[in-house]
Amino acid sequence: MASVPSIGLLDSESASRRGPLPGATREEVLARATATFLACERIDLQALASECGIGRATLYRWFGSREGLIGEAMVQVVSERFAAARRVIGGRGAEALLGTFDLIYRGLVAAPHVRAFIDAERATALTLMTSSSGPLHPRMVELVRDLIDAEVREADYRPPSDPTALAYVLVRLTESLLFNYVEDDLAKDIEHLQEVVAALLGVSRARGEARAVAGSRASVGSDARS
Repeated sequence: MASVPSIGLLDSESASRRGPLPGATREEVLARATATFLACERIDLQALASECGIGRATLYRWFGSREGLIGEAMVQVVSERFAAARRVIGGRGAEALLGTFDLIYRGLVAAPHVRAFIDAERATALTLMTSSSGPLHPRMVELVRDLIDAEVREADYRPPSDPTALAYVLVRLTESLLFNYVEDDLAKDIEHLQEVVAALLGVSRARGEARAVAGSRASVGSDARS
């Protein structure tokens, strides 16, 4: 696999986990759960409640269920990673989107906390990460659509299809890679995924238009000098 700039997707991001938090707030509980997830450890509600000095009833009131808590932790992590990937790639237009999405799905596949969760709790992970009614899939579609919309506004990017539909397909492709890849085939799978994403984003079309504009400007300049 090609070298990928580090944006925190490729390591366990072992956030410092403090000692007991008597009477912790909802935000502090979520931070503790997120640190546990990033450390590739199982989130146990009884242990978490004890660490945070609150009752399990409070956890259920705040998050609804263990899955609800894990889902919020994952949404928080993924939202931060999308923003970080976009900052790393920079640039504008379809090429910038392609680079950003490439960095995101490479990072997700390589992230040990994601792989540990899928390996340990595949059924739960599948529901939380891919269900349209779950916490993560709708948020990822929203994040991808926001990135596309930003390029439409800022770079006059013209997506080949409706941004929401495009975002949905791009997220589904990433989910398929996360849950179905074979280690020995991963490099080839990622290469093929990038080709498909490039086509969906209209990268080749954008390149062709850029070359046409450059050629037109060169022709105008040549005529002016004649």
